[in-house]
Amino acid sequence: MSERDRILARIQEALKLQAPKPGHADTVHSHSAAMPATNAMRQWLPASGETLEQQLATFAKNATDLKAEFVLVNNIEEMVRRVRDLQAVESWTKVATHRGELTDLVCKQLSLPLFYTDQAYDATELESCSVGITHCDALIAQTGSVLITSRSAGGRALSALPPHHVVLARSSQLLRDLPEAFELLKKNYASNYPSFICFITGPSRTGDIERILVLGAHGPRKLTILCV
Repeated sequence: MSERDRILARIQEALKLQAPKPGHADTVHSHSAAMPATNAMRQWLPASGETLEQQLATFAKNATDLKAEFVLVNNIEEMVRRVRDLQAVESWTKVATHRGELTDLVCKQLSLPLFYTDQAYDATELESCSVGITHCDALIAQTGSVLITSRSAGGRALSALPPHHVVLARSSQLLRDLPEAFELLKKNYASNYPSFICFITGPSRTGDIERILVLGAHGPRKLTILCV
């Protein structure tokens, strides 16, 4: 049998298995037996740790490797101090944010003009803000990514237009990997998905010109993640 015949035979064999509709697969088939879809995918994914401490360490390493800054703080007061330190170093003049538990606790203590995106706003004014401070849906240890939606992060533009994006999160929002992230989205939004879902993996970057990495080409040039 030629190599071409072997390839065609494998394709014909694969076509005998009917693929489930997207989003309706409870199991996938391995060479030995059917197994839960999430567990089956996980065998091909990088390990991210079993305990919270291991997953935090994995997230911190991956986020740092991606040029993001990750800081684990002990309480809200320390989170406020960290944000104030950033304000002093970067000389912020105006903060863009949205209403929420952590954003309210932190931003109202900055003594700066606050620009909210929870209501109709001028995109030009948002672009003039020094920083955008948002919540998130989750942190993903496996990839060092931040999962946001238009509902959790103050709309579609708040995380993209200001040059510095600061994410406020809780350690309880840390997930092991991407399968868990998609399960979370399905659990929270299956009946009414947001118009915008995004996995932010490091600050905006491009290497299009002579493979030279440039940060901030299509969005924030700096990403800071504060986790309490």
